[in-house]
Amino acid sequence: MPVIALSRPLSFVAVAALLGGCAHSPSGPVSTGCEGPVIAVHDPAEPINRGVFAFNRTVDDYALAPIALGYRQLPEFVQDGVHNFVANFGEPKVFINDLLQGNFRRSATTAGRFALNTTVGIIGFIDVSGRLDMERHHADFGQTFGVWNIANGPIVELPLLGTANLRDATGKVLSFAVSPFGSSDTVAALGAFNTVGGIVDGRAEALPITDELRKEPDYYAALRDAVAERRAHFVVQGKLGAHPPALQDCLMGAYHE
Repeated sequence: MPVIALSRPLSFVAVAALLGGCAHSPSGPVSTGCEGPVIAVHDPAEPINRGVFAFNRTVDDYALAPIALGYRQLPEFVQDGVHNFVANFGEPKVFINDLLQGNFRRSATTAGRFALNTTVGIIGFIDVSGRLDMERHHADFGQTFGVWNIANGPIVELPLLGTANLRDATGKVLSFAVSPFGSSDTVAALGAFNTVGGIVDGRAEALPITDELRKEPDYYAALRDAVAERRAHFVVQGKLGAHPPALQDCLMGAYHE
């Protein structure tokens, strides 16, 4: 059950990640299906992870998914505004990770996008820079650790944050600790809107993906492997300094191969 921000790879790094449990399925090699490397999913704590997954799925079934479905009934300009604001609010962290990865051209694009959208775009509600062909891209600490060739580590299912390998889970925690904006009442208010908007917008974006994965006999394994595929491809894109494809195109393409 996603929270975040799957790509749009996700405002919250693993958008397709907050979901709930199912039956046993052995781990094994997984191809990204998006020209990424073949990976082996290592899930030694699978019984515990499935228990957390069951909790996450309950939250999703009774709260997040219904709210996301309602959100998708709002006018398109409202949804676009929320998505643009959330993406813009996350640009400073994208900029930090661009620099840490040595992707200086992308960091310049990120800085330019943030400056333009925050001012002319009314704190990001309008993607002015996108209309000027300054393409949005995504980067996070989990991707940065992958670019640095830090190993994936085992799969961990985090309460409310969903499925991730240990490297990406560490990146999520670090992302929460990093605040490029400092602290003020205004930043706190914008941050609260960003959190709520990011969760709802990210979950709404992931609905087509999770609707497909729910059809699988083992929802837990299907989602875990799909997230692993996306993240492996995302790391490759970071190493190349390239713009990743839309999350849904990548995941759904791999899923239907």
